Amino acid sequence: MKAVIAYASTHHGNTKKVVEAIAKECDVELVDVTQVREKNLSDYDLIGFASGIYAAQFHQQVKNFAQVNLPQGKKIFYIMTSAMDKDFSKSMEPSISGKNAEVVGKFSCHGYNTFGPFKLVGGTSKGHPDETDLKNAVEFFKGLQ
Repeated sequence: MKAVIAYASTHHGNTKKVVEAIAKECDVELVDVTQVREKNLSDYDLIGFASGIYAAQFHQQVKNFAQVNLPQGKKIFYIMTSAMDKDFSKSMEPSISGKNAEVVGKFSCHGYNTFGPFKLVGGTSKGHPDETDLKNAVEFFKGLQ
């Protein structure tokens, strides 16, 4: 199964740590959407979208990348890192609308956060993603294949 993860990791590198852990153990290509705007994804069987969460939303460049590049009828999954244990994948719905994509999985873990008022208290979720988070992410991905 040919797989790719399109990701943005701009604040503390939380999401990058997660996707790199997956890529280290699994056969998956990584695409940093802050560097690559367009990519032909038609040859991939499984497409992931990964992001830190910004004001309850996936990074805008991940949303834009999905809207422009996601082919019809693909299996997709989401990876989210945030200060809260919550599913933020709904923010991707407008980007995949009309693409007949099948969401086959969602993974979320805590990520170190110093945005806004959290900076005043030294941030939240310090030390995350940790080794357990990374192991869980790898197991999540393996379960998709």
